[in-house]
Amino acid sequence: MSIFAAMAAGGHRQLVFCYEPAAGLKAIMAIHDTTLGPGLGGCRMWPYASEEEAVFDALRLSQGMTAKSALAGVNYGGAKVVVWGDPGRDKSEVLFRALGRFVHTLGGLVITGTDAGTDPEDFVAARQATPYLVGLPQAYGGSGDSSETTAYGVFVGIQACLEEVYGDGDLKGRRVAVQGCGKVGSKLVRRLAETGAEVTVTDVDPARARAVARQHGARVVEPDAIYDQPCDVFAPCALGGVINDETVPRLRCRVVAGAANNQLAEPRHAAALQERQILYAPDYVINAGGLIQVADELHGFDRDRVMRKTAAIGPMLRAIFRVARERSITTLEAAEWMVRRRLAGAATLRTFYRPGPAGAAGDRAAGA
Repeated sequence: MSIFAAMAAGGHRQLVFCYEPAAGLKAIMAIHDTTLGPGLGGCRMWPYASEEEAVFDALRLSQGMTAKSALAGVNYGGAKVVVWGDPGRDKSEVLFRALGRFVHTLGGLVITGTDAGTDPEDFVAARQATPYLVGLPQAYGGSGDSSETTAYGVFVGIQACLEEVYGDGDLKGRRVAVQGCGKVGSKLVRRLAETGAEVTVTDVDPARARAVARQHGARVVEPDAIYDQPCDVFAPCALGGVINDETVPRLRCRVVAGAANNQLAEPRHAAALQERQILYAPDYVINAGGLIQVADELHGFDRDRVMRKTAAIGPMLRAIFRVARERSITTLEAAEWMVRRRLAGAATLRTFYRPGPAGAAGDRAAGA
């Protein structure tokens, strides 16, 4: 493994290794880009198989956060924190206190919060050591659960996709296959059912899938069968990498639009979908609702403002689809082009980020 080669390939700036044996903490903080502001990204706790896997997950996820922030219109860069451990066994107050101390050493260059394997309550302990946190429980000054906002963003994104494909974003009678019935997936199913969509669900936890289906009148299939369902929209809301060489030929949908991160196993799978005339909503665009919510905490949280910003995911996707058509490129390439354009525009202002108090917005410019 060549760490510097991987950083150069992804355009990363910094990789910080954090080790506190007394707390059982092994963590990595990856900083991808701070053109728009300090790096903002969640903290994932996962039982990685190797150090190499943990490092590359941090690099990949932080790069995605740069793109997500850029197209969500927030003035933050891309960062990610990964904790190497089993979230069901290794969590402790001292571990998160130790993590908070490491985050604090960067003076606001990294702002983090919940992600896979972590919960808002975990960061109550970390808050004792640093203010550079978001997504805390409401009782501790945070905005609370962001899954409702994320699900809303995916919902309006699906409407934009249907409008692009069918000329009408109405979900009544449309068939949607939702993969994953967790915090976001279950809320998306509720919104879809309320609009009259015909929903099929699956989950690695059969009991959870059945409970969501009973509550919202959905149909349940086995996890592997979800790819074969005839539908208008396939909505991945669980693990990444589900759009791959094996699954693309099996899809029987017109749209792929869901909440999962890193849905494409490789960037080339965007072209594979396009060849099959399947519209792909870039995941870091459609699932940005949670980011929009936690970023808003840093400016004095306002729920109405967050929902208005999240509703803009629909128009952003329409713009991406337009660029893809005009340039004869994939929707992923169109989104990447728009990310580069925003970062390049900000870079020409010759601004720089200087760590300061939590909650400061965007870069601080010399003489600005």
